[in-house]
Amino acid sequence: MKVKHLLHSDQGSWDQYVKEHLNGTIYHTIAWKNIVERHFGKKTKYLLVEDNNKILAILPLVFFKSALFGEFIVSFPYVNYGGMLYSDEQAKQLLLDAAEKLLVSSSSDFIELRSMQENEFDLPVKSKKVTYYLSLPDLELPDYEEALMKQFKAKLRSQIRRPIKEGMYAKVLSKEGLDDFYNIFAIKMRELGTPVYAKDFFSTILNELPEHAKIIIIFSKDEIPVAAAFLIHYKGMMEIPWAATLRRYDKLSPNMLLYFEVLKYAMKQQCTIFDFGRCTKGSGTYRFKKQWGGEEKTLFWYYMLREGQGIPEVNPNNPRYKIAIKVWQKLPLTVTKLFGPALVKHIP
Repeated sequence: MKVKHLLHSDQGSWDQYVKEHLNGTIYHTIAWKNIVERHFGKKTKYLLVEDNNKILAILPLVFFKSALFGEFIVSFPYVNYGGMLYSDEQAKQLLLDAAEKLLVSSSSDFIELRSMQENEFDLPVKSKKVTYYLSLPDLELPDYEEALMKQFKAKLRSQIRRPIKEGMYAKVLSKEGLDDFYNIFAIKMRELGTPVYAKDFFSTILNELPEHAKIIIIFSKDEIPVAAAFLIHYKGMMEIPWAATLRRYDKLSPNMLLYFEVLKYAMKQQCTIFDFGRCTKGSGTYRFKKQWGGEEKTLFWYYMLREGQGIPEVNPNNPRYKIAIKVWQKLPLTVTKLFGPALVKHIP
């Protein structure tokens, strides 16, 4: 049993291991490695433990280095999931030892391992973020759409029907929906004071994962795009990593129709679980996701720290970034689209 670096010849076995592992996600796959390397230009190290040509554990690592945020390593950045997959405790320990040696030999302050497993590692951990998993009705039911609607309380059903009465409708799209999605998303990110990804990031995902990534747009009765979501599905689970609405249409609740249409599409893709994506407990986003009736799942982010280093807070809730957020919210949209991608690539 030994630790080795991923070789090109290992890639098929790596993806097969991810597919067969209970906790394997699309973000563990080689396709996502390609997305991060090609779009963000990040250095990566993909470690695996092998015994008799059989993979027993994997660990994808991405390196960050910037004057603003410092140096660190994450598994896996930009998304909710990643971290280590293992099917043998000895292999797990070998990867932890290899990661620790990597941290010591580098100039990074920490390694962040994202997980959904409590007490998975004997390491400092943050558990402030949660997601919600909603079980979906069987598509084979005579009226699956009505079965889905019946899962929700009367108030929620009314909120879903309101934009429909206003003439709003949905389209499921691929690359042809990217411009509309990106425009809405960039506006929302500016309102939140958050740097926006480059449009090419989403284009890269659509190119790398054409069978797993889609865009859903909600249009007003006047055919104006008012809400949008970028979807990724894998192994029977649909996830909504990025979604946004135009604030001036919020009173008509297009976000409610957006999520309902996303759930319908998930069922058509034979998904049994819908993942609402991460949020902070007690936040407005948290309350929005909770009302759909899913099961709350805590996200555990573990930290391998350099001596003397505390658990980092590279996120918008860090007080040191409050002034920058307020300034960003006042910038013209063209400026945020121009400079946002250069900043956000350093934020995991």
